[in-house]
Amino acid sequence: MQNTTLKLRGMSCASCARNIEDAIRSVPGVNECHVNFGAEQATVEYDAAQTDLQTIQDAVDAAGYSAYPLVQENLMNGEDDNQKRERLRETQKLTRKVVVAGIFSALLVIGSLPAMTGLHVPLIPMWLHNPWVQLVLTTPVLFWCGVSFYVNAWKAFKHHTATMDTLVALGTSTAYLYSLFSTFFSDFFTAQGLKSEVYYEAAAVIVTLILLGRLLENRARGKTSDAIRKLIGLQARTARLIRDEREVDVPIEQVQIGDVVLVRPGEKIPVDGEVIEGSSNVDESMVTGESVLVKKQQSDEVIGATINKTGSFKFRATRVGKDTVLAQIVQLVQQAQGSKAPIQRLADQVTGWFVPVVIAIALLTFIIWFNATGNFTFSLITTVGVLIIACPCALGLATPTSIMVGIGKGAENGILIKGAESLELAHRIQTIILDKTGTITQGKPTVTDFATTGGTINGNEINLLKLVASVERNSEHPLAEAVVRYASSQEVEPQEAREFEAIAGSGVQGVVSGQLIQIGTQRWMEELGIDPQALEKHKQRLEYLGKTVIWIAVDGKIKGLMGISDALKPSSSHAVRALQKLGLEVVMLTGDNRPTAEAIAREVGIERVLAEVRPDQKAATVQKLQSKGKIVAMVGDGINDAPALAQADVGIAIGTGTDVAIAASDITLISGDLQGIVTAIQLSHATIRNIRQNLFFAFIYNIAGIPIAAGILFPIFGWLLNPIIAGAAMAFSSVSVVTNALRLRNFRPKVIA
Repeated sequence: MQNTTLKLRGMSCASCARNIEDAIRSVPGVNECHVNFGAEQATVEYDAAQTDLQTIQDAVDAAGYSAYPLVQENLMNGEDDNQKRERLRETQKLTRKVVVAGIFSALLVIGSLPAMTGLHVPLIPMWLHNPWVQLVLTTPVLFWCGVSFYVNAWKAFKHHTATMDTLVALGTSTAYLYSLFSTFFSDFFTAQGLKSEVYYEAAAVIVTLILLGRLLENRARGKTSDAIRKLIGLQARTARLIRDEREVDVPIEQVQIGDVVLVRPGEKIPVDGEVIEGSSNVDESMVTGESVLVKKQQSDEVIGATINKTGSFKFRATRVGKDTVLAQIVQLVQQAQGSKAPIQRLADQVTGWFVPVVIAIALLTFIIWFNATGNFTFSLITTVGVLIIACPCALGLATPTSIMVGIGKGAENGILIKGAESLELAHRIQTIILDKTGTITQGKPTVTDFATTGGTINGNEINLLKLVASVERNSEHPLAEAVVRYASSQEVEPQEAREFEAIAGSGVQGVVSGQLIQIGTQRWMEELGIDPQALEKHKQRLEYLGKTVIWIAVDGKIKGLMGISDALKPSSSHAVRALQKLGLEVVMLTGDNRPTAEAIAREVGIERVLAEVRPDQKAATVQKLQSKGKIVAMVGDGINDAPALAQADVGIAIGTGTDVAIAASDITLISGDLQGIVTAIQLSHATIRNIRQNLFFAFIYNIAGIPIAAGILFPIFGWLLNPIIAGAAMAFSSVSVVTNALRLRNFRPKVIA
């Protein structure tokens, strides 16, 4: 399966989005399609063996819209010049039409004041009252300024669908044609004893207000992508390379993997790489959300777009272009902003039948009022009002605009949210499981104690350490790395180990100089039939101090143990308290033995501990909690805990920026700070609250607006039946929803003491 993102053009409402979805899904080979009306994008998953991108684009064209692919390689350059020019032309064109329509509509309203109020207004020129003049003023407003409504309505009609443009075209055409008939055949009305009335101003003002609303809406919607633009803007434009012992400034696009880059104080780091010379403090806040400067020296990794603060250094480029951390973040944010939240399903279902139902209500309104009053004009006005006031746009914008802003805001705080569903589900979390190593602790264990059964006589301790290091250097486990570092600090040279084997969740073993060396947990030793009692007192003391104990056996007999300490992250205790105050049950999950695990849990304030859990048991542990009906989040390193992260309702990966590309999670905290979990949950609450407000506004607007336009409140609020008021209400309903969504840009994490 292949995935692609298409930029869409020609949409006017949520019904258009649904039409495009149906058109793309009808293409053989398309597995899934989601159209984001707010972002004007479609995310498509298809089988390349059955269809291709051009066929999908043709299906969109056949539905009356247009689509073109967004090329990831050009993403970090932002919009290309052609796109910028096209967007600017569209905005300028719409602005001109709004101005022209506004001037003509103002003249029409002034000319219609005597007819609307029944009063003589001496300052108004008599020629503005003339229906022929009003016809001349109205025609360009409808058929030049508002031509898109009629063109799009015709396209929808040809494809047996209906959209918001259908409603606008029907409403304004009805008012215009009635007025046209009244103008040409005024004698007919007089002969029938009827007053010849025209409603040119209603048709013109409706088009003007809707165009104005669309202009304001487009400008507001453009702000929902501020996060993407800010991220792209972080990127350096040039890089200073060292070539042939000379410094050369080149555009960032020309940097290649392996190039040596020089960075001076105050400059942006252009691409990702590894420091090979020098040292400095780097501000990584624009990527991780953390304001504390990070010390960088030889062999440390640096992230493109971060700022070098104090010293100069050289680094070798390891990731460039679309492979940099920043480019991956931008891609993830863009994909997430185009996803759909479950809460949007109701709105999608409503918009599917909304327009046909509104047309039916409008016809029913005309029939009822005409039968009740016999007044054709009054019946026509209520019908036009119903057609105009109904607006599926607000429903279509309610969820995606909030999702776009919310996910973008998360990226600004160093929180990458993979999809709208994850963002929505985060606010429902009841239990949160924290892996110990690398999540609560710093993930950099250090050997603090080493005890042997033979003491230090005749170098016994050093000889045993050499055997242990010879086996452990073949393992990639963090504890093994700690042992190897400790051996190096004691100037011990490891030997070659044969028949190395790692037993998941238990330990490692190998043969060194003809001796079988086994290093691991007490439980494993007991399973092997090895008695660890000789060093029991040492073990109890170390576990009481919260240290991890690993046992060492040679040829089936206990010879020593090591105490390994992994310091807590400075923010762990505070983050745990904050999560508990949010009403979450916090659980610590670890493979350590229970005494050690409980000591760490006491230090950070966690009451429930799941200890001695092997990696292959973590997913089952999560599932067990879910079986009790709880919404469970799992927090781990995103690699070792991948099965548990996948099993959890919300998987949260703790990692540095370089882990972003491989994070097997729903949410990734770039900085690795547990406080990011609190921020992510608060952001989820804020976003869902904002979506509910939008949906409430949208539903209430239509639930109340359509009956009012239909004349239910006529005896009390007859003035509300004016189609102009309906047009104004419809035009600004979408603007209000988008404006409310933009309030999320002011989100700030709440500090929980």
